[in-house]
Amino acid sequence: MSSSDAHVRARGSDGAGQKRDLSYPPLPPALVVPVYDNHTHMEIADGVGDGGDGPIEYREHLDRASSVGIRGVVQVGTDLETSRWSAEIAAREPRVLAAVALHPNEAPELEQRGLLDEHLAGIDALAALTRVRAVGETGLDFFRTGPEGRDAQVRSFEEHIAIAKRHGLALQIHDRDAHDDVVATLDRVGAPERTVFHCFSGGPDLARLCAERGWYMSFAGTVTFKNAEALREALRVAPRDRILIETDAPFLTPVPYRGRPNAPYLVPLTLRSMAETIGTDPSMLAAQISSNTEIVYGRWDHEPVTVNE
Repeated sequence: MSSSDAHVRARGSDGAGQKRDLSYPPLPPALVVPVYDNHTHMEIADGVGDGGDGPIEYREHLDRASSVGIRGVVQVGTDLETSRWSAEIAAREPRVLAAVALHPNEAPELEQRGLLDEHLAGIDALAALTRVRAVGETGLDFFRTGPEGRDAQVRSFEEHIAIAKRHGLALQIHDRDAHDDVVATLDRVGAPERTVFHCFSGGPDLARLCAERGWYMSFAGTVTFKNAEALREALRVAPRDRILIETDAPFLTPVPYRGRPNAPYLVPLTLRSMAETIGTDPSMLAAQISSNTEIVYGRWDHEPVTVNE
């Protein structure tokens, strides 16, 4: 199963036989102070099917995002193909930086086919490119992968950590049902200086642990969900200088549009919800998150270049 397949969700039904609204939500009011979406997948088409808008080309995604105060995005690869695409888009588009990696769920299949080392070498080569600023998403996912695939996931995770260190890049972690093992791996081999828990999914205890180690916590639309009080408590205890924001688009669309396709232009909904949760002004939070994001990934502005094939 490819990483793109791993991300695909059922379209057209809400699981109870009811047709789901697959149209993209309307533009929210623009932010006064701009921020960055530090994790998105613009290559994945959603909103396709009955009632859907059809796929949105990456430039339209970026134009919509720019119109509501999203300064730039980190476009994230999940296998060698999407990592190459991410690096190529970042090379030509000033509003995009790239993250490259093999998704944890890729590792067992690649190991079984004898291709894991070859694909890791491909990620290592991409990590040397100027507009690639992170290795990710990598980590551990024990939700989809059973015990028989965990050794391959851990080996792949450790190799990605080594790649991030070798190139001086940030590390974007995918952590699903694997908090203890992710932390143990980072402690065992040593985390990169700038380590980000993408789509932070822990509670206040994990948030405190991340704060102690100087790791960043990136909050997605899940923080707006009604059943996510533990996640909101984690946000309350997280130091402001360790908070980032993301969409993980086209997934995890924030309330009130949960279930519809997500996109970078919906970051303002999550940011305003986060500001309310921690009792601060949205513009103050946006300024802090924007600063944090540039500390992790560097600046976005550049002269477009061509990626060598």
